[in-house]
Amino acid sequence: MLLKIIDRYIITKFLGAFVFTVLLFAAVAVSIDLSERIDDFLEHNAPFWGVITGYYLNFIPFIIFFLSPLFIFIAVIFFTSRLASRSEIIAILASGVSFYRLLFVPYLIASVILVALQLYANHFFVPNANKKRFNFEDMYVKKKTSSSNKNVHMQIAPDTYIYVETFNNRDSTGRNFTLEKIANKQLSYKLSAKNIAWKDSTQSWQLNNYMAHSFNGLKETVRHGDKTDTVFNLKPADFQKKVNLKEAMTTPELAVFIEEEKIKGAPFIEFYQVERYRRTAVPFATFILTIIGFSIASRKVRGGIGLHLFAGIAISSAYVLLLQFATTFATNGNLSPILSVWLPNLLFGVFSIVLLLRAPK
Repeated sequence: MLLKIIDRYIITKFLGAFVFTVLLFAAVAVSIDLSERIDDFLEHNAPFWGVITGYYLNFIPFIIFFLSPLFIFIAVIFFTSRLASRSEIIAILASGVSFYRLLFVPYLIASVILVALQLYANHFFVPNANKKRFNFEDMYVKKKTSSSNKNVHMQIAPDTYIYVETFNNRDSTGRNFTLEKIANKQLSYKLSAKNIAWKDSTQSWQLNNYMAHSFNGLKETVRHGDKTDTVFNLKPADFQKKVNLKEAMTTPELAVFIEEEKIKGAPFIEFYQVERYRRTAVPFATFILTIIGFSIASRKVRGGIGLHLFAGIAISSAYVLLLQFATTFATNGNLSPILSVWLPNLLFGVFSIVLLLRAPK
């Protein structure tokens, strides 16, 4: 179906209002963040150009797409209210364009554009931007992390646990290493070594002054030696502190990470699963919020744009809060991760249908 002049007009207004809203809120967010971090930038002698290119050019995409439901909803409310206040919607309907065509052609096309943009940003662009932002924070904002970790406890398989008294991230060596395997709630195998070192050429660990204990009931078998090479589900990168890890991985990287953590039997996988599903669920809320915004703002009411904007901010904020609550239940309760991120869409989807059916046409 060919687009009419009115379709192109509405699409342009929709996207223009979205860009205006994004720029306005981005400026406010940057001002607030700068006021909180300027002392850290000055204290750590962060270069001016580095603050702009290394931090804020990567911070802005994060804040934009994190709050994209709010921005899109406000944009729909803002420009649709202006159309209604100038009686343009009445004129469009009087010309023979149906209420549903007005919604499902220009508004839907603009929504598809924004959904596609959000999907790409959430799955690829924003995680890569977060990597650069976190690297800048590690260098100029946060205290530099130590080159070594102490008293590291880690689960590397459902029944296997390791402990390292000290691990040096610079040369991938550790001191006083222990690996324990549990079978039927009893210790079945224990491997200890005075020192361990990662051999990158063979992708294996070298154990020095090691001793291995195998338990079979009351029988114990001991094996020891000066040096041996072995392989288990552990890499030097696993010892590095992974702050904000899920926000800095693209979705393919996140999927691989989740599978690796499942193999290890690691706890709290739900945190990463929620992030993975959220990147898809939130963009699709654009369709729902567009319907809600259009249903509310298309009617001409006393109070005009101000009343519509108040309703828009309240409803979009409720969506963001509901998403956060559902996420909390998934990570700390028994709610399914995929259900937790799609639940707000389901509830607001029903709400949008009710509003659409009750909207004056």
